[in-house]
Amino acid sequence: MRIAEVTTYVLKLSGPQAYLGKLEDGSELSEDRGYVVREPWRSLYSGRFETMLVRVTAEDGTTGWGEALAPVGPEVPAAIVDRMLAGWLTGREITGVRPLWLGLRDLMRERGHLVGHQADALAAVDIALWDLYGKLTGLPVADLLGGAVRTHVPAYISGLARSTDAERAALAADWVTKGATLVKLALGKGIEADLATFDAVAEAVPAMRIAVDAHWAYRIGEAVELGQELDRRKALFFEAPLVPEDVDGHAELAGRIRTPVAVGEAMRNRYEFADWLGRRALRLAQPDVARTGITEAMSIAELASAHHVPVACHHSVGLGIALAAGIHVCAASADTPFFEYQPDTVPVAQSILRTPLTAGPTGFAVPAGPGLGIDVDTDLITKLAKEN
Repeated sequence: MRIAEVTTYVLKLSGPQAYLGKLEDGSELSEDRGYVVREPWRSLYSGRFETMLVRVTAEDGTTGWGEALAPVGPEVPAAIVDRMLAGWLTGREITGVRPLWLGLRDLMRERGHLVGHQADALAAVDIALWDLYGKLTGLPVADLLGGAVRTHVPAYISGLARSTDAERAALAADWVTKGATLVKLALGKGIEADLATFDAVAEAVPAMRIAVDAHWAYRIGEAVELGQELDRRKALFFEAPLVPEDVDGHAELAGRIRTPVAVGEAMRNRYEFADWLGRRALRLAQPDVARTGITEAMSIAELASAHHVPVACHHSVGLGIALAAGIHVCAASADTPFFEYQPDTVPVAQSILRTPLTAGPTGFAVPAGPGLGIDVDTDLITKLAKEN
């Protein structure tokens, strides 16, 4: 069976509220503001849920869907697929995913493009190829990866997107009534402020395990101070404490605190993870499958396993395709204690699927159908892409 067509779709969807809620000054991140920096963090954010989808069609009409995590500028990875990947892929026979992935990877490998937008574009195509090959063989992706070791992937609630600690604590308490037992706080706002938020939530829900995402905000001394306070509070993990280039700083921090240092969303390939793992700079690996693709995510999971490091896949604004891909990787990986559940993202993610994924604050059911096991609404996606 040969590849007949590769099609990209840029989507920018509205949700009940922007990802991670209001800005620090209390104002709304509205759709007409364009991209803004969410102070005190450094990265650009959009008021909409932006993504890039890929559809790979075989000559018999069977389709596979993929998605790149592209929260800003999804037009960029779309252009890479259209201009550099699609032409090479079209007309090639699909006897499996890895031979095609190896060829696609090598197109720009020697020019240093295994990271950034090129990697994001490749991730989307890779996911689409796994979905397509699963449909052609009649097997779920998790089975193609060697078999699922679990049919249910546990989750932690991510964000608590409210403006005050009292509101965050109340929201956490509400999640507990729905079965949630784990939560991650979106912090990095100063040591005292971060601890105040942690303590307010812990007081409201003493049985809930709490993690902290610092959004790369701290220097090593500050991170050690905060990390040691998190040790005393028995935090679940400490995510993105230092700038993402500081491997040595993360290694020093990991050696000075008990709370697991969690890193991974900024990385795209096994070579990056191998460096961090070899230097013992992380204790919880967080690859995002919509940035690595399924093929590379499984290689990362095996590397992490060899270093006795669990994998907890990252998920932020990806839609239903990225979500399904992450669930299948988690299902097929040996040591994956939990997956990220984004309350603001999941309803938007489900909107492009004819049949929603089984997802909630306690976790995700592994889709059982062939490929990713999802039914993508092609007509709706085509319509939404034309509106951008």
